Amino acid sequence: MHFSYISLVFNSVRFLFICLETLNIYCSLPGGRDMSQRTYNELWADAQLELSRLLTEELPVEPPRPEKDRVVFFQRLAVLFVRYIQIFRQLETVYDQVVHPQKRRVIRAILDGVIGRVLELKNEMVEKEFSEYHYMDDVLNDLKLTPADLEIPIPRYFIMDRTKELQQRKTMLADSLKMVEVAESPEPLMVKDMSQEKAIKIIQVAERARQGRLRAKLNEESRNMNWMYRTKEPGTATIEFATVCIQKVWRGYIQRKRTKIAREEEMIFLGMVMDPKYQVPCPAEISAQAYEACTRIKQEEHYEDYQKSLVAVTNQLRDVEGQEISKTMKDQIRQWFIECRDTTGSFPDYPDEEDGGSALIFAVKNPQQLMEEIAAKEEEEANNKPKGKEEKKEKGKKDKGKDDEEEEEAGLKMLPSAFLSDLEVDNKTCVDFWKTRNETRNFNQRHEVELIKDTKRKVIEAEIRVQVDEQMRQELAEWKLAVDKDKGGKTKGNAKKKKGSKSGKKKKKEKDLTADRTLESLCQELVEQGLLKQANNVRLQDYMGDYSYLGTTLRQNDIEPMPSLSDVRQVLSLYAILPLGSQVVHEKAPLIKAMLLAGPAGVGKKMLVHAICQETGANLFDLSPLNTAGKYPGKSGLAMMLHMVFKVARLLQPSVIWIEDAEKMFYKKVPKEEKELEPKRLKKDLPKSLKLIKGEDRVLIVGTTKDPLSADIKSLCKMYSKIILIPRPDYRSRYILWKQLIKMQGGDVTTTLDLSSLAKISDGYTPGHMVQVIQSTVTMRRIQQQAHRPLTAAEFVAPLAKIDPVFQEEEEALKNWYAKTPLGKKRIKAATGKEEEEAPVKGKDAKKKGKK
Repeated sequence: MHFSYISLVFNSVRFLFICLETLNIYCSLPGGRDMSQRTYNELWADAQLELSRLLTEELPVEPPRPEKDRVVFFQRLAVLFVRYIQIFRQLETVYDQVVHPQKRRVIRAILDGVIGRVLELKNEMVEKEFSEYHYMDDVLNDLKLTPADLEIPIPRYFIMDRTKELQQRKTMLADSLKMVEVAESPEPLMVKDMSQEKAIKIIQVAERARQGRLRAKLNEESRNMNWMYRTKEPGTATIEFATVCIQKVWRGYIQRKRTKIAREEEMIFLGMVMDPKYQVPCPAEISAQAYEACTRIKQEEHYEDYQKSLVAVTNQLRDVEGQEISKTMKDQIRQWFIECRDTTGSFPDYPDEEDGGSALIFAVKNPQQLMEEIAAKEEEEANNKPKGKEEKKEKGKKDKGKDDEEEEEAGLKMLPSAFLSDLEVDNKTCVDFWKTRNETRNFNQRHEVELIKDTKRKVIEAEIRVQVDEQMRQELAEWKLAVDKDKGGKTKGNAKKKKGSKSGKKKKKEKDLTADRTLESLCQELVEQGLLKQANNVRLQDYMGDYSYLGTTLRQNDIEPMPSLSDVRQVLSLYAILPLGSQVVHEKAPLIKAMLLAGPAGVGKKMLVHAICQETGANLFDLSPLNTAGKYPGKSGLAMMLHMVFKVARLLQPSVIWIEDAEKMFYKKVPKEEKELEPKRLKKDLPKSLKLIKGEDRVLIVGTTKDPLSADIKSLCKMYSKIILIPRPDYRSRYILWKQLIKMQGGDVTTTLDLSSLAKISDGYTPGHMVQVIQSTVTMRRIQQQAHRPLTAAEFVAPLAKIDPVFQEEEEALKNWYAKTPLGKKRIKAATGKEEEEAPVKGKDAKKKGKK
């Protein structure tokens, strides 16, 4: 029986291994791979369904009435914001794992639109609530979501789609740094002069050490001599007594070990402690990560095949269908000539290229309608006369009527969106085409040739139309000369008129001071001068901090809460990372050229700047006052430095221009010890360069300051459109920081380490202070001693007490300073209700000015 039981177990295990092996083989087959792709297709379908619902709400048939209650309006915005973020998270996951190249193009367009809409809603919430930070724990509760669902994901395609480009930039920067290191000659060895006091101190230390070693040696020899002459005393303990002692010690040790294991099992059972087996990645997670890596490789293969197919199909269509398309176009245009001649009695004027050329002819219009449309355009261009008094009066009456209607419909409205129309078109394409498409035969998720033909046929038609238009214009002129010889003067009069330039004034172009230099030489010079630097390898997720759970409750009780580090992370993602990562989003979203990070020393301002560069693959330029001191002297040198930095930043975009200690540039009064450094050197020229940044330039200026009170607040706020106040961490964030930072340093977090008390007593300390304390406590020697002497909270108290925390006075001073910024003033007015009182007064003043 025993043998049969063993054989049964063995056969069961063997069967299980066979099933697992079969499953792996199945997953490696095209059909097995299609199972996972089907999951992502279903996730995409769910996201599109939710997006359709949102678009229906945001684009109703009848425009909604203005909302008078600010709280209700903000609640509506917050709900839309959270729902769009959920769609954003789903689409980002789908885009990262779907391998079908044509689907990925559609998903990418929708994903960029959703990101842009999220940024627009964030901008509206800031304008309506007058605060950079928003607390939506009540919205999360209503939607049955967790704070983790509110986290802004960083799209992985920001880096993965530009891997080769980023590698080339990294190599170029590394080569420049090597050349700089080689060019710098090593410093000659100099004999340093030593003072008499220092020499005496070194001799004293050495002599005391020698005396200490000698004394220790003498003591050891005396102990050995005493041990040799010591007489052995007869032992009184019996064998039984010794046995009992050994048993007592051993049983105590065993029982303590069992009690410890039982306590850990109880805590795991109660859910107070995580099971150790879940702390290490399980085999399923490892296999999932491996599969994701394989999927990305397959994406690249399918994309390369898709690009080759694009070229092949385009050439095939041009060779096979090009002549037929050209012939059909010419026949249609000739038919249009004849119909216009029969209808109006004369040949028509050929539409201009700016109006679309022959594309107007192919629209669903008869010749008479087309002629009327062209004539109406000519009349509009010709009738550019000044309006008379009567027209002005009528216009004034109409404007007054409009003002009255606006006054009647006063309230809060949604701002016009630059992304909703594109989202609606892309969503309709997705629903009409991809939702109903049968892909049962496309197991490998390869590209579809018919779709390529449909899209490329339109491109080829546009190319051929340009050539056909040139030929048909000449043919139309020949027809007019041949048929309308008796109307030669009119024919000349009907000739095509050149349109003047619409813009009266020509915009001044920026002078290129380095037109004769290559990009590599400019980068090398900036590296040599220390203006172009390599960003540290940190991610935004390394900026650890928890969610603010009481924000809404505090605001309901008229208490302005301090933002948490999680809120700071979200704002940086929305204002800096998402616009810099996508060109489409940056061009259409609300433009942010410069932002200021203000907060006490050690809160992570510098780390956030480097994280922005790492998440977006941006270059880091350092224009800090201390870094630019003594470089490029004079006005011409300053102009050259700014020109080079902004030129390279545009050519190698995205780019981040960092200004550390930004308050120095706008000092109220320059300290005596800093006058030689000229900290206010860039005060006038940098804002001028900032104005040259346009929507297509992915360049962001980020300033950091720990002492904004010493700067002129008007100049500082004029330079930086967004000011982000970074606070010291709260209790929950401190708990997470202590736990994670100790683990990163190599320490073991056990039950003997009271993290709760440590987080409580470290109130007022910044993450920088915590890193400093942990590095001084958790040394290599201390890590080796952890097995028999675990870490305790008391070990961190002494080094923590040597550091000055951020006192309440400093935090209150930063709050009061922020209240004087434009957004802070609006927040105070909205809280006191003064803004609502001032609104109608402004309207009366405007009417009086109009009468005058």
